[in-house]
Amino acid sequence: MDKDIIDIEKHQRYLSRCIQIAGGGLGLVAPNPMVGSVIVKDDKIIGEGFHHKFGGNHAEVNAIESVINKENLKESILYVNLEPCSHFGKTPPCTDLIIKHKIPEIVIGSTDPFAEVAGRGIQKLKEAGCKVICDVMKNESIELNKRFFTYHQIKRPYIILKWAQTFDGYIDIIRSENKISSPNWITNEYLRMIVHKWRTEEQAIIVGTKTAYVDNPKLNARDYEGKNPLRIVIDRDLKLPLDLNLFDRTVSTIIYTSKNKPSSENLEYCTVDFNVNIIPQILEDLYVRKIQSLIVEGGSVLINSFYDLNLWDESRVFIGSNLFFNGIKAPGLRGKIIEEQNIYNDKLLITRNI
Repeated sequence: MDKDIIDIEKHQRYLSRCIQIAGGGLGLVAPNPMVGSVIVKDDKIIGEGFHHKFGGNHAEVNAIESVINKENLKESILYVNLEPCSHFGKTPPCTDLIIKHKIPEIVIGSTDPFAEVAGRGIQKLKEAGCKVICDVMKNESIELNKRFFTYHQIKRPYIILKWAQTFDGYIDIIRSENKISSPNWITNEYLRMIVHKWRTEEQAIIVGTKTAYVDNPKLNARDYEGKNPLRIVIDRDLKLPLDLNLFDRTVSTIIYTSKNKPSSENLEYCTVDFNVNIIPQILEDLYVRKIQSLIVEGGSVLINSFYDLNLWDESRVFIGSNLFFNGIKAPGLRGKIIEEQNIYNDKLLITRNI
């Protein structure tokens, strides 16, 4: 077999491991990317590490620290799914540490889209005499950090539309807008736990005024261990009663409104212009706040508003086995189905805006 083919297969094997361990940072490292690093000598892993939390050591640092005999680094290959940083942020540049330990070869999954890096790390390593191989498992590396890449390249959060619908295509029954009521559960309790897990993985979640009132949701991750997302509610005229769960101050919450109102602990009022479409304004504000992912969990009107503007990346749709026969129609499924799961009597469909 050709040596180049053997090397590529070897590089892919170790990059796969980088991607695998990098996933341990999901929901913990944002706004940083998820990064894993593996150090190999004589085709054996002698060290590995990943970025555990925002502000903590980067993957390359943890991998290098895990190597018992540092002299082995001079004869090793360092694998990492994202270009090593070359700037001072919360931590010193990873390129400087790699160069300091005289690691001769670095294999990288993808270039970092962050303007402070964006090829500078690769250039710095090459100038130091390192052999650098780029774009090994590039697509897989970008997919892992789809939130990070969307944020830096498109300048907005990665947007996930989420809803549950009945087998006959309804998202809800017709309910009074003047009465708070319990949600009409469409799917089983196991799927609700999945939803709470998703909330720990994303940075923010948004609902519209009607959903906030009639469902009185908490929008937290009480059924799964992890961080709560930033809660966002749209309330143009500040008509929502303050005894709703969203205003209980237990989780940071932003209310986008046309009115001026002082903010208080865990309740921030942000004024936007409702005379023009508010969604681009909200996304721009979230970009400034370094929010890289957003779950849209509102009703059909809010979800279809994102659809109509083509401001979405992924939809996650639960289809229950029960029937409503009448009610509020679910948003139409759009995009390409990339995943389909049957969970007890219900189904999960995930689509991508491709």
